[in-house]
Amino acid sequence: MAEGRRPAGLPAAGHLDPFEDLPFAVELWDLAHVHVERVLGRASSAALAQAIYAAAQTEHLGRRITLRHGDRTIAARN
Repeated sequence: MAEGRRPAGLPAAGHLDPFEDLPFAVELWDLAHVHVERVLGRASSAALAQAIYAAAQTEHLGRRITLRHGDRTIAARN
């Protein structure tokens, strides 16, 4: 690769978080269900997002997990 060029598919310089552009998010909420503690994963497709959501439910038993597409909540489980 020539010096000064970036590999195809990588974001342009100055773009801080390429994952922010992915429309689906799986979120882990705090114990009081007041705010999102951590975004567990992001995805470009509904199928992949649902797989991340299912895995998160088994990894974080008893915790509130949400699957969102933009501002819309698609699924939520406590």
